[in-house]
Amino acid sequence: MNSTWFVYMVCCADQTLYTGVTTDPDRRLAEHNGIGRGARYTRVRQPVTLVYCEPADNRAAACRREAAIKALPRRAKMALIHSATNCR
Repeated sequence: MNSTWFVYMVCCADQTLYTGVTTDPDRRLAEHNGIGRGARYTRVRQPVTLVYCEPADNRAAACRREAAIKALPRRAKMALIHSATNCR
């Protein structure tokens, strides 16, 4: 199977950011907003909005990038969001 993986960030209703990986950003966003099973963190912070998405070569690369983004301070994450272009 040759799926494209994505690293994404959503902004929650309380203005916090959540970062994750997926093969389908639209489906995952719907899950975070209560259609299906979203992350425990976002379940109580709905609605969430997709604010950043970047493609990765494979799951391992996506997970490494996710970890790198999670390690950034909020100011750097916001700069990343503002400089991004649509990944889809």
